[in-house]
Amino acid sequence: MVQNFHLPPTGFGPGSQPEDETLEYMPLPQDMRTYAPHIPETDSGVDADALDLLTKISDAAREVARDGGSAVFDLSGLTASARALIAEVMGEGEVSIRMRGIPAIAAQESVFAGVWVLNGADIDRIEVASIPPLALERAFEPVRAGKGKSTPNLEGMANAPALIVELLDKSQAFQSGQDPHVINLTLLPHTEPDLVWLDTALGEGAVTVLSRGYGNCRITATATHGIWRVQFFNSMDTLILDTFEVTDMPEVAIAAPEDLADTANRIEAVIEAIS
Repeated sequence: MVQNFHLPPTGFGPGSQPEDETLEYMPLPQDMRTYAPHIPETDSGVDADALDLLTKISDAAREVARDGGSAVFDLSGLTASARALIAEVMGEGEVSIRMRGIPAIAAQESVFAGVWVLNGADIDRIEVASIPPLALERAFEPVRAGKGKSTPNLEGMANAPALIVELLDKSQAFQSGQDPHVINLTLLPHTEPDLVWLDTALGEGAVTVLSRGYGNCRITATATHGIWRVQFFNSMDTLILDTFEVTDMPEVAIAAPEDLADTANRIEAVIEAIS
């Protein structure tokens, strides 16, 4: 019996694909920030007050790296030329902090880890610290108070009630200096109503941190003691990690002692170059 003849499928085999077609690739991650020393122009001479302040900042960074704590340097009394030189040397680093309250304060980490420039009403200063102390003091002051377990349920909720029990339990037991407790939402089944309900239950605190490096990390204080929302985005602004952390301040925002010791050396190198 003669079998039916079947033509081979089209689109396969030699000659079936167009020639000289340019391959298109997904865009690769870009724009990762790295430290590059910047030596300011000093043709007109170095302001002695600016040079003295840089020396004090370098010494303070070394002390804070060794002993902890913080050091504050008021910039309001500097001359315009000295202030401009300090601003040029400091530049802008990866971490910025918004602290709501009276007065509202913006803190920008310089290119030297652990050296922060703070600005607000009648505030123009540099602080040397792992994190500005005000960011810790104001963090959980409520901008929008949380409703806790009494938050009305939403249709489509799944795991939010169980998560709030764990978070509130860790919050009530939390003491400063404890190791962080992390709930990784990325690995847990949850729905959009879960996230909305948790946001209402925990409220919103007064401090927001943005860390820009390989992508972005957004850190938001809740109005519940010790609880932060930490969200990591890749270089294409896609959320890749979403967590709650119960801690003083998430580690990603903090300058480590090693960073502060390195900062002292880097500032000394700048001083030597411009002296």
